[in-house]
Amino acid sequence: MTTYLAHLLYYQPEMLRALSETAVMLLIAIAAAILIGLPMGTFIYLSRKNGVLEHKGVSLLLNNYVNIVRSFPFLLFVVALIPVTRWVIGSAFGTYAASFPLAFVAVALYARLVEQVLLDVPEEVVELARAMGASKWQFLRHFLYVEARSGLVLTLTSVIISMVSYSTIMGVVGGGGIGDFAIRYGYQRYEYDVMYTTIVIMILSVIAIQVVGSYVATKLDKRK
Repeated sequence: MTTYLAHLLYYQPEMLRALSETAVMLLIAIAAAILIGLPMGTFIYLSRKNGVLEHKGVSLLLNNYVNIVRSFPFLLFVVALIPVTRWVIGSAFGTYAASFPLAFVAVALYARLVEQVLLDVPEEVVELARAMGASKWQFLRHFLYVEARSGLVLTLTSVIISMVSYSTIMGVVGGGGIGDFAIRYGYQRYEYDVMYTTIVIMILSVIAIQVVGSYVATKLDKRK
C-alpha cells in the first residue's frame, strides 16, 4: 500500500495534467455537439420526406455527412484529417488539434441521435402545432424540443460517454489525456497499479456522467 501511494504521489502532476487535457477535449467536443450537432439533427428531421421543411438536397447532404463520419474508423479518421487540422488549427499536434476530429465525430453522433429522438415525438404534437398556427420557430421551441428534451439530454449523455472513450486514443496525435497517461506511465513503464487506477478513475467518471444525465433527463421528462 505504501508503494502504491508513493507511485500515485509521484505521478500526480502528470495525472492532473492528463485529466485537464481530457477535460479540454471533452468540452470542445460537447460544445460542437450542442451548437452544431443539435441544429444539424433538427434539420435532418425537418428536411426529410414529408417533413415540415422537406428539402431533398439538404437532407441528402446532411445525411451523407453523418453517415460518412460515423462509418469511418476513428483512428483512421484522425489521421486522414491531419492536413485539415493543420490548416485550421495551425498544428496537427497537441490537445486542441486532437479536439478537432473529436468534434467532427461528436457532431455526427449527436446529429443522428437527435434525429431519432425527434422522430419519436408523437405526430399529434406536430398536428397540434399546425392547428394552432405556430410558426416554424414556435414549433421547434414550444412543441418539438419541449416534447423531446428528456431524450435529447439522454442522447447527449451517451455522446459524452462515447467521447470519453474516443479521447483515450488521442495520444497518437499528441493530444495527451488520461488514456495516453495510462499507456505511457502505466503500461509502458510496467507501473500497472497506476494504469489500473487510471482505468478506475475513467469508469467512475463515466458512471457519474450517466447518473447526472439520467437525473436531468428525468427532471425534464414532462410525462413524469
